[in-house]
Amino acid sequence: MKMKRKIEIFSAGCPACDDAIETVKRIACASCATEVLDMHEAEVAVRAAELGISRVPAIVIDGKLAECCAAVPVHEQVLRTAGMGAPLP
Repeated sequence: MKMKRKIEIFSAGCPACDDAIETVKRIACASCATEVLDMHEAEVAVRAAELGISRVPAIVIDGKLAECCAAVPVHEQVLRTAGMGAPLP
């Protein structure tokens, strides 16, 4: 039996997610087994959290979050530093 690279695409169904899905499908080869996972499903969201996914779209290759998809979660202090939550003068 031939081994396949497991590609998981975590999606919320938004246009950015759709673009990521199309990109993965375009570059996938015969050695790639791709699966689109809906973040609206509780078990998918749990798996995403276990993998450290904090944003979508996110792509996991053989159990590892792709570097292009690794980002820190939304951070309150960063938003406040950018002016959010402060009234305009």
